[in-house]
Amino acid sequence: MLVVEHLELRPGDVHRPLLSALQRNVASSPYFDGRYIVRLMVKMTEATYFILVALLQEPLHGYGIIKRAHEQSSGEVRLPVGTLYSALDRLSETGWVKVEREEIVNGRPRRYYRITDEGVTAVRAEAVRLQRAAFLVIRQIAVMGA
Repeated sequence: MLVVEHLELRPGDVHRPLLSALQRNVASSPYFDGRYIVRLMVKMTEATYFILVALLQEPLHGYGIIKRAHEQSSGEVRLPVGTLYSALDRLSETGWVKVEREEIVNGRPRRYYRITDEGVTAVRAEAVRLQRAAFLVIRQIAVMGA
């Protein structure tokens, strides 16, 4: 989950990747001194997390992302093709992933995607959040003596 505690925007300054998420929140947010103050929480799904993690090493095409996510999750994550491409579209809109190149293979286009600096920041924040959550559970289990 990416949490922005305090985000100040002046009308017209909206960063395009955040626009869709902000539109849901700005309408109910306080506006003063020419600025909107918005508390924005964007939940990162497991699919999104493993897609971004898969792209940390190098740009990959769709099947390469599916395969790497499956490997990196020790077989736990199986990304259906529809889920992958709708997630890649959404990640492209947010600016976390970009199409690096496209090539034609057997008469069909193959797009290679790469993670952006913003995507690296987002996946790093999610990894830290997951690490903290796991630590809490491990600590509580140790306290219980189980």
